[in-house]
Amino acid sequence: MIPESHTPVSAVAALTRRSLLALAGAGLISATLPANAAQRPVLLATTSQVAELLRAVAGDTASISSLMGEGIDPHSYKLTRSDTVALMKADAVFHSGLYLEGKMADMLDKLSAGKPVYAAASVLPSDKLIHPDGADAHPDPHVWMDPSLWQLALLGVRDKLSGLYPANATLYAANTAKAAGLYEALHGYAGKVLASVPDPRRVLVTAHDAFSYLGRAYGLEVVGIQGISTESEAGLQRIESMVSLLVDRKIPAVFVETSVSDRNIQALIQGAAAKGHTVAIGGSLYSDAMGAPGTYEGTYVGMIDHNVTTIAQALGGTVPTRGFQGRLAAG
Repeated sequence: MIPESHTPVSAVAALTRRSLLALAGAGLISATLPANAAQRPVLLATTSQVAELLRAVAGDTASISSLMGEGIDPHSYKLTRSDTVALMKADAVFHSGLYLEGKMADMLDKLSAGKPVYAAASVLPSDKLIHPDGADAHPDPHVWMDPSLWQLALLGVRDKLSGLYPANATLYAANTAKAAGLYEALHGYAGKVLASVPDPRRVLVTAHDAFSYLGRAYGLEVVGIQGISTESEAGLQRIESMVSLLVDRKIPAVFVETSVSDRNIQALIQGAAAKGHTVAIGGSLYSDAMGAPGTYEGTYVGMIDHNVTTIAQALGGTVPTRGFQGRLAAG
């Protein structure tokens, strides 16, 4: 559901617990699941990545949609009026968690008083989370960048849905096993192609720090111009220090992101050129959002396949012509 005109934050915040209870009385919020077992439950996800988990587990037993789609930045996303109505009408709401959808936090908390609201990342062990700003700060929310972690999130969604709809538990288990096997194979592919990148070039420079889990999983040094949230700003000193990094280590490529402005990346390229070092754009990566619906890159597997294949190729590694499943566009 791509936003039309955004509702001011104050308008959304005005949906107090009292107003939510009033909506419950009107039948828009229900703490119970659909009375008619033959009726497919309406499951609403915040991001396309989470919607993909739901589809992998539930298949066609549920009506599944997401608030955010292609090119949408969840860090800065503000609910629209139609989003609010969709949240009220859903039987259950699934979000990524770890404060990825920070501007929705109050609404999600209020909704949880009247219906199931579940964070996909809630099952991840705390020692598997990355805390770039210290243990007391919010952890990095971009956990889907490591397929082995996202597989754990998949299992958590299976368990949650099985608890809500036990009649479908056997089907959910079978669907999940199939998806988990695919995620495991993807993890193996990513490890293989990224291991082929020569040591001096194993540095991933991106617009914002969304790839730390990928870097940790596959042994890449990750440097983002902005922090883990696109809400942070990159100062001149940060740009200058990263230009020096590119020049000193002769890094050949940097990467733009589909959901983030390329302004800072262009500043890096120009700064390196002024010091006599040519840096290319290695490609466009999917970070906070997947590709267009109906495309291979619009799936979780396609998103990660595109990213790791693009990174490995741009940094001098060896990759299959069309990636993990032979479905990437020929480069």
